[in-house]
Amino acid sequence: MRNTTPLARLATVALFILGTPFHHGVASRLAAQQPEHFDLLVRGGRVLDGTGNPWFRADIGVREGRIVALGDLAGANADQVIDATGRYVSPGFIDIHSHADDGSGRGGRTIRNDSIHRKAAPNVVSQGVTTVVVNQDGRSPWPVAQQRATLERQGVGPNVMLMVGHGTVRRMVMGDDVRRPSTPEEAGRMAALVRQALEEGAVGMSAGLEYAPGRWSTTDELVVLAAELAPYDGVYISHERAEGADPMWYLPSQHEGRPPTLQDAVLETIEIGRRTGVRVVASHIKAKGVAYWGSSGSAIQLIQRARDEGVRVWADQYPYPTSGTDGNTVLVPRWALQDEEAAGPRDARPPADMLEVRLRDPEAAVRIRRDITHEIGRRGGADRVVIFEHPNEGYVGRNLQDVAAERGENPVETAIGLQLEGDRTRPGGGRLRGFSMSEIDLENYAAQPWVATASDGGIAWPGDGPVHPRFYGTFPRKIRHYALTAGALSVESAVRAQTSLPARIMGLADRGEIREGYRADLVVFDLETISDEATFVEPHQHSTGIDHVLVGGEFVVEDGEILMTVPGRVIVSRKGGRPAA
Repeated sequence: MRNTTPLARLATVALFILGTPFHHGVASRLAAQQPEHFDLLVRGGRVLDGTGNPWFRADIGVREGRIVALGDLAGANADQVIDATGRYVSPGFIDIHSHADDGSGRGGRTIRNDSIHRKAAPNVVSQGVTTVVVNQDGRSPWPVAQQRATLERQGVGPNVMLMVGHGTVRRMVMGDDVRRPSTPEEAGRMAALVRQALEEGAVGMSAGLEYAPGRWSTTDELVVLAAELAPYDGVYISHERAEGADPMWYLPSQHEGRPPTLQDAVLETIEIGRRTGVRVVASHIKAKGVAYWGSSGSAIQLIQRARDEGVRVWADQYPYPTSGTDGNTVLVPRWALQDEEAAGPRDARPPADMLEVRLRDPEAAVRIRRDITHEIGRRGGADRVVIFEHPNEGYVGRNLQDVAAERGENPVETAIGLQLEGDRTRPGGGRLRGFSMSEIDLENYAAQPWVATASDGGIAWPGDGPVHPRFYGTFPRKIRHYALTAGALSVESAVRAQTSLPARIMGLADRGEIREGYRADLVVFDLETISDEATFVEPHQHSTGIDHVLVGGEFVVEDGEILMTVPGRVIVSRKGGRPAA
């Protein structure tokens, strides 16, 4: 007799004794009694499947990196078992706007790095993030094929999706002559580069329209390039031209005419989606500046109306009332601090010296104070501009309004004093952060079913210096603060905003939900203790309450410990993505 299992031999005996018809029934029943075996079994968890539906109790069976069974698997066994009793199990979180990598290089602090402390992305996976969408704000390395090949060679912790940067292809075609609209011929050459990147594995195009060189592009140019995404089912993600009453580059003393506003920027993103038919995203949407608080309502109305008309438009947000550029707040205008006569940086006079020179010019002094007033408002008002570093330690941790009151002067004069009395070689005299957004607007955006969660953060490691807390805490914070504490949305909706919603936006057909056949990108967390711990004083702190994180069925976090493993893969366009060079 062949070397078969005891159960199979028993079935053969049944056939010999009882005859063929009865044997089939016995054999099938006997086979059904065999315990099902999995690579991994998650037992007894409260499953939040990512759709926004209430949790249900179920076991999850994983084999070869995919979910193959979901339900009551009491009789099953596995190579490894997670007891999720009392815990919640959700799909892995998808960061739709990540700076884990981009064309800037960021001093080597990117996931494209042979250092395990970078490529494993510990600050990212410890939040429950299993997929990041990188090359944002119009910046991407070139060629995309080389970036992809590097990531695949070295390995990565989370999955990675690559965008092609609008700013990158614009500079490649126009060189340094970018402060103007492109010609039709130039736009055509840019479009060819976008096509090349999509063929090499990019899943869409990002734009940084508040930055150089995207700032000088036209809507028509963007439409030409975004149209290239349609055959590849690609997505357009835009850092829009303005995020409040005006762009960050605008100063009253330097620019004439009406600057673009948040509403103008949202309308442009909608127009690009309407004219091309592609999916478009208004990224890290906000209402910035104290004079613009409350304007989220009009932006929401514009997007909702467009969606009702069939435009495929979404938005994403990070759940903090302060931006990345808020962390580099310099209230004195840069033009007043620059030594334009210097032959080079080493010859330049210190910013404080230049400010003293210009304040002696009555006309320049008026313009300086006007710009400072504007910047204080844009950064949230004097009571929301906080001093984090300054030679006068008595000012550290206090806001500008409080310090101004102590000095017996208005906040504009205090801003000047911080520069002249502080570090004279540092613009601003110290490190200031503005809190430029209102919680009312943040909660209003969070409540929208078409707003995904995104970090706008990158790779961080203790010793990197100050970073925004969003590098470590974005996704737990959305659940803890905006769902459980503020009640802006339900826990189920918060999980959906960082799982199935970004998966749908990015065209991911097998991620973002807990469903049979889907990739086993999973998070097991404790709803009682999940919380962001990173602060602006101590940002390098991992979130709590995340017990396990799996990427393709492999642990990157186990029992709360970051394993520094690299099971992630580069996810390419389903309609492009030829093999990497």
